[in-house]
Amino acid sequence: MNTESIIAHDLLAIKAVFLRPDEPFTWASGIKSPIYCDNRLTLSDVQVREDVENGLAELIRTCFPQAEILMGTSTAGIAHAAITATKLNLPMGYVRSGAKDHGRGNQIEGRIEKGQKTVVVEDLISTAGSCLEVVDVLREAGADVLGIVSIFTYNMRKAAERLSAANVVNHSLCNLDALIDVAVKENYIRPDDKERLLRFRENPQDESWMNK
Repeated sequence: MNTESIIAHDLLAIKAVFLRPDEPFTWASGIKSPIYCDNRLTLSDVQVREDVENGLAELIRTCFPQAEILMGTSTAGIAHAAITATKLNLPMGYVRSGAKDHGRGNQIEGRIEKGQKTVVVEDLISTAGSCLEVVDVLREAGADVLGIVSIFTYNMRKAAERLSAANVVNHSLCNLDALIDVAVKENYIRPDDKERLLRFRENPQDESWMNK
């Protein structure tokens, strides 16, 4: 199997991703979703964790060979940034969701130099809003942000538009299309669910995907 299929298999096997087109989840935004993703579970399985961190390291070697430092997103990207940085023998740090209200008031944890070529490590890309906030913080600090690597992306149009507008590229180990293909092959969902899941991806606000 290629990397996308291996990671898709892993995420499904450890139940880091649930696909429930007939019993949708409700996101915090109120959106009804046939998919729920918790990539934190990848840290608890030794083999899956190895697949993920090796995959992220290879993405960075291939797509961002000039990387000088990795910056994790808080909190889900921190552990992945730390493990991957160790594999690549690179420094790392992370960006808080907001500045601390004590001490030095840092939002960026770890030392980063102006012009330092930086790769952001994220676990999940949905609409790309949170990871782009991290990119903005790093750019304001003078970092040269090369792009983002992530474990999984929903491949949503809104995320692609936001990333393009911000002149940021993301490379993910796996995406919804690949996950659906593996889920059908491994009997997690029915073949006729595939089209419904892809309709959700195209327009999450439109609940017509729930109609068979």
